[in-house]
Amino acid sequence: MGAMHLSDENFKKEILESSLPCLVDFWADWCGPCKRVGPVVEELAAEFEGKFKIAKLNVDEGQKTASSYGVMSIPTLMFFKDGKVAEQVVGALGKAELKAKIEEHLA
Repeated sequence: MGAMHLSDENFKKEILESSLPCLVDFWADWCGPCKRVGPVVEELAAEFEGKFKIAKLNVDEGQKTASSYGVMSIPTLMFFKDGKVAEQVVGALGKAELKAKIEEHLA
């Protein structure tokens, strides 16, 4: 299935009200490092389906949400648990690093 695509409209329902822990990739089409993280996020979304919700928010389309979380540079990866930010990572992570972080938040 891959990563869910978020908007300002569905962010609250899909992330803040989620019973699963979530990872949100804040990205944009014009961002080079985002293009490296994107495929990794998609692979992990398939791998953790049903256990961990993994989603992407294009900051150009979801400006309100991005600014409300203080996203200044992208890619920014935010982990949410019970509607709150549990961790934030700015910059491109490799698959092994990102998978380890997801597993930490599942523990």
